[in-house]
Amino acid sequence: MPLTLTVLGTASPHPGPDRPCSGYLLSGAGAEVWVDAGPGTFAALQRHTDPARLTAIWVSHLHADHSADLLAAAYAFAFGGMTPPAPVPVYAPPGCARRLAGFLGLPDVDVLKSVFDFRDLYDGHDVRHWNLRLSARAVAHDIEAYGLRAECQGSVVVYSGDSGPCPALTELAARADLFLCEADIDVHRDGEQVHLTPEDAGRIAREARVRELLVTHVGPTLTREAATARAAAASGRPTFTAVEGDIHSV
Repeated sequence: MPLTLTVLGTASPHPGPDRPCSGYLLSGAGAEVWVDAGPGTFAALQRHTDPARLTAIWVSHLHADHSADLLAAAYAFAFGGMTPPAPVPVYAPPGCARRLAGFLGLPDVDVLKSVFDFRDLYDGHDVRHWNLRLSARAVAHDIEAYGLRAECQGSVVVYSGDSGPCPALTELAARADLFLCEADIDVHRDGEQVHLTPEDAGRIAREARVRELLVTHVGPTLTREAATARAAAASGRPTFTAVEGDIHSV
C-alpha cells in the first residue's frame, strides 16, 4: 500500500467553518496514524476511517490547536460506542495524560488507561508499526515540540509540527518525498523564532532537497494562497496548499 496523507484540518489558531485546526491521517503498510488532534479533526477523521481502528495517535505538542480533540476521542472511545480493541498508543510530549485528566476533572490518569496508552516523545524517538516507521526530532517552539518523519517502503513524509527555523527541522526533512510544513506568520517579530514564515518553509524545503512542499497551518495574517506562492518562490520546487479533505499519495 502507498504511503498517504489525508488532510483533516489546517487552521491556526482556531477552527473555522469547515476548517478544523491541525490534524492529518497518515496511512501506510496497514497502519493508520492520526497526527495532531486539533479541534474539529476527530469529526473529520470519521469521514476517512473508523477511529476505533487507529494504530496510533501522534501529537507534536500540547498547544490546544494541536491536541484538544483528544478529549473528543476519549469520549468516543469510552462512551460513544467506538471502543478500540486495545488502548490506542498516544505518542505525545510528557504531561499529555495529566493535562487531559485535569480537563476532565479526574484525580489521576488511570481512567484514561482503558482507551489510551500514553507514551512520551523525546528527541530521537523512533517506533515502528508494521512497515511504517515514525521518528521524532525536537524542534524550536515556545513549548516542547516535535517534528515527525514517517517512512514506509522507501517513501518519506515529514511534518514540521509547529517550529521556528532550526537545524533539526532541516535535517528531519532531508530528501523527503512530501514535506508538510507550517507557514504560520507573515514576518518574525521581536526576535521570536517559534513559527515559520512562508519564506522559511520554502528555504528549508530547498535546503533539505525535498521533492514536494505542502504548506499548512497558515495564520490569520496571511491567506493560504499568498503563503503558498511565497513559499514556492523560495523553495524552487513543486509547492502546494494543504486543503481539508485532500489525499496525497507518496
